[in-house]
Parts: sequence; structure tokens; C-alpha cells
Amino acid sequence: MNLLRKILLPIVPVYYMVTWLRNKLYDLDIKKSMTYEVPVIAVGNLSVGGTGKSPMVEYLIRLLRDKVHLATLSRGYKRETNGFQLVTINSLVKDVGDEPLQFKTKFCDIVVGVDGDRRNGIANLMNLRPKPSLILLDDAYQHRKVKASFYILLTPYDDLYCDDILLPTGNLREPRKGADRANIVVVTKCPGDITQEDRVRVAQKLRIKSNQILFFSTINYGNEIFNTSANRSLDSLKDVFFVLVTGIANPKPLIDYYTSIGLDFKHVRYPDHHNFTTKELSDINKHDLIITTEKDYVRLSPNLSSDKLWYQPIEVKFIEGKADFDARILENLKKAK
Repeated sequence: MNLLRKILLPIVPVYYMVTWLRNKLYDLDIKKSMTYEVPVIAVGNLSVGGTGKSPMVEYLIRLLRDKVHLATLSRGYKRETNGFQLVTINSLVKDVGDEPLQFKTKFCDIVVGVDGDRRNGIANLMNLRPKPSLILLDDAYQHRKVKASFYILLTPYDDLYCDDILLPTGNLREPRKGADRANIVVVTKCPGDITQEDRVRVAQKLRIKSNQILFFSTINYGNEIFNTSANRSLDSLKDVFFVLVTGIANPKPLIDYYTSIGLDFKHVRYPDHHNFTTKELSDINKHDLIITTEKDYVRLSPNLSSDKLWYQPIEVKFIEGKADFDARILENLKKAK
């Protein structure tokens, strides 16, 4: 914890009261939440960033895209536009944000929209023809003007929300009790060799409610890296030095993975959703081989030489219970029809 965060500790109770009161007004139906005729699945977290929302949204897209007419709706963080925007494969990051463009680029057959006002965004999506039969809300756990039909709460293994405190000293956006709204809680970024005893310990710390289901997942890194025109195996990098460029909240799992398989690299870290300056792009482009994340790739690829820039894909992998997780999502879909 840095000094400034320690200094701001007295503000934490104020933040707690404001967020607690806001939630209580929604819980008592004094402030109104809107429901919808189509199922709405919200993926989010209690903390600020780094929980693995994008890989989870992509997991759900893969699960649902052949079963429903699917749309995703994100805020479009750090975009330069306002209001509702439909994302196309030709959209610019500055107009729609990096993660929505990543979704559209990878899954061009689904509808992707951005809007900071989720109500307005859903209204615009529902005016499309054909209209979506399911909407995935990315990072909308605290957006209580919308009442989703199903909530998936993510918390990383090495930074559980039960071990954290509220902003501005900690990283929680709302009190821990907010976890009670979740239908499913997923502990993300677990070690691949996590034991049953460790899972029990985490479950006891989280105090999962009887009506909630707890799952554990890890990050599955592919054996290949990609760019727009080619792919190559990670084994081919064993004797090659490269620069790893990240602009994500928590690059540690990727760094640990590359280190564990014996790759030789230098890590250049930028803040999450970083807008790269001309000088930064010039400095990065001086390197012969550059590897980055998928999210950063959509930011960097328009500005760097395509033959030297590659990205590392990642996917969610459940430690166990994948079939149960899938079944619960699909069952919710049936109930909402």
C-alpha cells in the first residue's frame, strides 16, 4: 500500500456509507432497477480491474453464440466518444475501447455495443433487427439501474475480495456484502495445481451463501502466439530474446508463465487500458520481436510493424465443474425464455 492510499484511509468510512446506502436503496426498491424481456447476464467484480472479466466474457460467448442471437455490451473504457456505439471490425480503439473491439474482432458474428449507460445501451440493442435474444454485460456488477437475470462475480485467487477494503485505500468498489447478489462466484487465476484443501480454505474465507455456487478457474495460455497473418509456437522463442509489452491491470500471471517455460524477455509495463503516445510507440517499435496481450494488440497493431508484433491468447479453464457451470448458464437461459 503506497503512502497516498494510507493517507486517504479516513475517507474509507465515507465511501462505505455512500456505496452501502446506494445499494440499500436499490435493495428496498426505492431506487428502481429495470428488468428486460431477454436474459441479461452480468459479469463483474467487487474490486478494480485485474479479475479476468474479458476471458470470462469470451468463454460465455463461445458457450452461447451458436444457441442464441448474442450481444455484448461494455462501457468502452477510455474511449473518446459518448453514448451508444455499435462496434464493427473496422472500428477504432479510440471510438469504442480496446476490449469491445477485441470481442468483435474475434467473434465477428455477434453484436457488440458500448455505452456507459447500460439502460440506454440495452434499449439501443433491443431496437436492432433482429434484436438480441441474450445480452452479456461486461463489467456491470455495480450498474444497478439494470437488474440482470444472472450475475457472475469474479475474484482473483491472490487478491480475494474478502481480503480487501474499500477505495481509496483498498481496491473494492463497494462493500463485501455486495457479493451476496451473485448467482455464481468464480475464483480466477488459480494455480493449476491448486489442492482440494486450498479450495476449501478459500471457500470458507469467502463465506459463500447457500444459494450461490463457487467455481475455481485458471488461465490457459495457448501454445502459440499470433498476429494478423501468422502464428508461431512458444517453443520457437526458447532461444530468442523479446520484449513483453503489457497495459493490463495484472500482468504477473503471464510473466510467471513465460518465466516458468524458460523464455528470455524484458517486460515493459504500462497502466491498464493505456493510450500509447507517439514516443512510446516509437520506443517499442525499435525492438525486433514484441509480444503483447490480446487487449493491447488491438491498441498497438495499427501503429507497429505487423511482422514484429504478436499477441498471446488466453482462455478460462475451470479446475473442475466446467459441465456444471455450463449447465447453470444454459438453465438460466431456458428459464428466461
